Order: sequence, then C-alpha cells, then structure tokens
Amino acid sequence: MDKKAKKILTTTFWSAQGWKKTPMSYSGDDFEYAKAQHMMFDPLTITHDELIRRIRNLHQELTAERVGAAFLHSLSGRRVELRSALSSFALTANVPNHTYSESPVIEHRRTSACPECDQAWLQSEKSYVDHDLNVLNFERVKWGGVRHNWLTYCWMDLHLLTREEVGDVTREDVDILLNLLKGIDDCQPEDHARKLEKRWKDLLPSNKAERDQIMEIWAYAGILAEQDTPRKGRRGDTDFSAVDGWQGDDGYSRETIEKYFGKWL
Repeated sequence: MDKKAKKILTTTFWSAQGWKKTPMSYSGDDFEYAKAQHMMFDPLTITHDELIRRIRNLHQELTAERVGAAFLHSLSGRRVELRSALSSFALTANVPNHTYSESPVIEHRRTSACPECDQAWLQSEKSYVDHDLNVLNFERVKWGGVRHNWLTYCWMDLHLLTREEVGDVTREDVDILLNLLKGIDDCQPEDHARKLEKRWKDLLPSNKAERDQIMEIWAYAGILAEQDTPRKGRRGDTDFSAVDGWQGDDGYSRETIEKYFGKWL
C-alpha cells in the first residue's frame, strides 16, 4: 500500500479529534495522486445489475483460500485493509446473477427491496448516482471496514483485493488465529460479543474498533453464527450489527474455519 496515498485518504476524513466534515467533492493534486494509487475514487454512478455482474466476475478470479490468506496475513502485521474481503466474499459467494426487482411479498424486509440481495443480507439499491466510495475505503483502511454488507462495499473490497500484494502467511499469523479461536472456546455460555472482544485484547496488535470489526467480519462470513439455542440475558450489544445476537455457547463454525483457513491449520 502506498503510504502517501493512504495518508491523503486518511486525513481527508480523520483528524486527532475524530471525523472531519465530509467534503462535498474531491479535487486537487493530492486527490489525483491517491486516485492513481487506487486509494481514492471519482464518484460512482452504476446500477445494481452492473454491480452484481462485476461481483460475479470477481468470484471467477478470487477463491476462499485467497481471501483466507489475506485475512491471516493481516493479523501479525496489522494490515486491517485485508480483512473484510473475507466477509465480502462470503456474503456474495452464493448470490446469482440477477436483476433488481422490488418485491412486495417480502414480509420482513431486512436489508433490501431486492429479494436476492435481501436473502443474502446485502444492502442494495436499484441504482447509485455519484456514490462515494472514498469514505468506504477510508473505513476499510482505518478499521477493516464498517459497512460490510453494502453491495457497493463488497464490490470495492473484492476489486481492491485483486490489486493488493498479499504476503505469505506466517507461523505468527496462524498462532494468532488459534488464540482467537481459543478465546471463543473460553467464553461463558452467556457471554456476548463485547466480552469476546475483551478476551481478544492482548492476542493481536489491535485496538477496540479493529477487534469489533473482526467480529463483525466473522459473523457476516458465518464463523460467529447464532445457533438454535435460547438466547441468554438481553440480546447482544448495541455496538454491533451482524454479531449482535451471538453468545458464547454459539461458539464458532469449524466447517467455515476449515473452508477459509484449513490450508494453514
């Protein structure tokens, strides 16, 4: 990742005091430099149908092993921008080519009026006009993503992974993964996501926001999945989306861990 371009992107949105007021437009030499490094982008105007087509094409290029390697490689070196391709890949893996069609028969709409996207927990619109990818990429680079199930984010995330140079997975990366899994095993049945985040605190170089996003990524990817067991105590923590309902006795999906990380275990 080009350090100058990363700094341009980050300082566009973030200061020592937190979020800056989002600019209405992007221009200037710095923006052009960051754009040339595929770190910032012109506003995106595109249809849902074209996004789906592009995502299906990316699935012809990427594999579960590739996104698993990217996630693992991110752990010891704290390359948080490599992590969310895992959830972007999982969320879109089984979504077929389809056109956007609002369905009045969706009784309990969750994320989208498009039935195929709604079933996959993808937030989508019929079309996007001057859509801002820059804030999405800032969140990806800063914390490992936030709006993981947005259709535009999934496409951008997978597309950028095809341009990334992902290094080799190290023994340290694998050991961190195993420790994260042990942290899940050590949870009490009634523990919710915040308790798990605290268990992970000293297991990898990270801050609270980055650990939160790993849990969200793992929930969207099906690793931290709710099981058919009664919920204990109040439901989840308001800090979370996908992992909100998870509790300790749900554990983790060993099948999904094997799918993405089995080569290294």
